[in-house]
Formats: sequence, C-alpha cells, structure tokens
Amino acid sequence: MVDGLDNLVFVVEDRPEDGSLELLGLYEGTAITDRGQYGFGELPDRIILYREPLLAIAEGDLETLRDEIHVTLVHEIAHFYGIDDDELHRLGWA
Repeated sequence: MVDGLDNLVFVVEDRPEDGSLELLGLYEGTAITDRGQYGFGELPDRIILYREPLLAIAEGDLETLRDEIHVTLVHEIAHFYGIDDDELHRLGWA
C-alpha cells in the first residue's frame, strides 16, 4: 500500500458506462479534503482505469501506454487528495 492512499482501490474496466473512448480514468469517492474519517463497513473509494481508451490513445506503442497510464493515475490520485481539474491543468497534469 502507498502511504496516504487508505481505503482506495484501483480497478480496470473495459470502457466507461457510456461506451466512449474519450475518458481514460475516473475517481469515484469523496476527496479526503471533503470528508471526515471512514467508519466501519464503508466501501472504499475507487480509481478506475479504462483499458480500451488507454489502448486506443497509445496506438500500439507500449511506451505511450505507460506514459498515459502514469498521467491518468496521477490525475485521479490528485482528485482523491482534493485537487481539481483547474489546478491539475495549471500544474501540467491534465
């Protein structure tokens, strides 16, 4: 486990519910800046990586795929920590 990523799971799904190839990842949960402590029996937050969109954007290049997965994970983990898209754009991660 990575320190600070408590009660968080990483999941890979084929595509987003709408079937699009445009969304690479998604954070589902409540950012730690917006919540108290977890109680007993609460489901973990989730970071979802979408396999088919990531493969499509990489166009068969393994290095590009690694880079896209890295950027997507950083982006979604940032949402877990309460960093919004505007700040991610400013920092160069969106």
